[in-house]
Amino acid sequence: MLEELLVFTTVVEQSSLNKASKLLNLSQPALSRKIAKLEEEWGVALFHRKGKRLELTRVGQEAYLYALEQRQRHQNFLQAVSRFKKAERTVVTLGASLTTIQTTLPPLVKAMMDKFPDIELKLVTGKTHEIVSHVRDKKVDIGVVASSISEAGLKCIPLFQDHLELVVPKGHELASPTQDGHPSMDDLNGRSMIIFSKGTWYRRLVDDLFGRYGIVPDVRMEIDSFEAIVRLLPICKAASLLPRSYLRRPLLRDNGLVSVPIPELEQTRRETCLIYGEKSELTSETKEWFTQIRESLVEELSL
Repeated sequence: MLEELLVFTTVVEQSSLNKASKLLNLSQPALSRKIAKLEEEWGVALFHRKGKRLELTRVGQEAYLYALEQRQRHQNFLQAVSRFKKAERTVVTLGASLTTIQTTLPPLVKAMMDKFPDIELKLVTGKTHEIVSHVRDKKVDIGVVASSISEAGLKCIPLFQDHLELVVPKGHELASPTQDGHPSMDDLNGRSMIIFSKGTWYRRLVDDLFGRYGIVPDVRMEIDSFEAIVRLLPICKAASLLPRSYLRRPLLRDNGLVSVPIPELEQTRRETCLIYGEKSELTSETKEWFTQIRESLVEELSL
C-alpha cells in the first residue's frame, strides 16, 4: 500500500493525473489503477473528477493527511537506515604502540577526522610485532608502526621519516651555539639527562647511539612517557633525546624548551608506516584517506 499512498499524495499535490504522471514517470492508466486500488480497498471515493481536474472528497482529505504521515515516517526510516549504514561503513579499528600514540597518533587522528568527521574510530594498543599480528589476523583494520613492514598479505604505506633530536630547557648550556657551531655527541658525555624506559624502541635506539659514540650520560630519570619527560626537563635542568614527530613548536614553546640540532642524530632515522591487509574489507572512503593522509600529516607535524 505504501507505493499507492506515495502516488496518491503526488496526484493530490499536482491536482492533475497528467502532471503527476510526468513527475512520477508513470502512465496515466497506471496512476489511475493505483488510485482505484486504494478506493477499492477502503470502499470510498477519494476524488471528485471535474473534467481534467481532481478535487478531494471529505474522506479523501482525511486520506491525504494519513498518506502524508506515512510518507514522512517512510522518509524518517530511510534516513535512519542511511545513518546506520554510514556508521557501519565508517567504523575503523586502529592499532598503534604506546609511543606511537604519544607521537604520531594525535596529528594522524586529526587529519583523519578533518577528512571524515563522521568516522567512528576504535583504538587498540600493543607493541609493533603485536600490531602487525593484529592486522594480519584482522583484529584491527589499520596499524601505525614505527618501522617499514615487508610481509606477504600486508600493504605498507610510508608516512614520514622520523629521527631523534636533543631537547633542553631555555637557558641550558647546550641551548646556545658553541664557537664550533652546534653541539656534538661528545657534549652529551656526563650530561644530566632524562631518557625513556628500557624495553622500548626509543630506549634501544638511544643506547645504541651512546654505545657507538662512547657516551656515558648522567641519567637522572628513566620514564615511559614523553609528556612526563617534557614537563620534567625544565625542573631538573636536564637534556633528553626525543623523536622529532613529537616536538612540535607549540609544545616546545609552552614548556620552555628548545630543540638543538646535532648532525649525528640525523642518522637515527626511522620510517613510520601505516599497514593494512591486502584483502581487508576497508571502505573506499578509508582507502581514499590513505592516499591523502601523508600531506596532511607532514603539515600537522611541522606546526
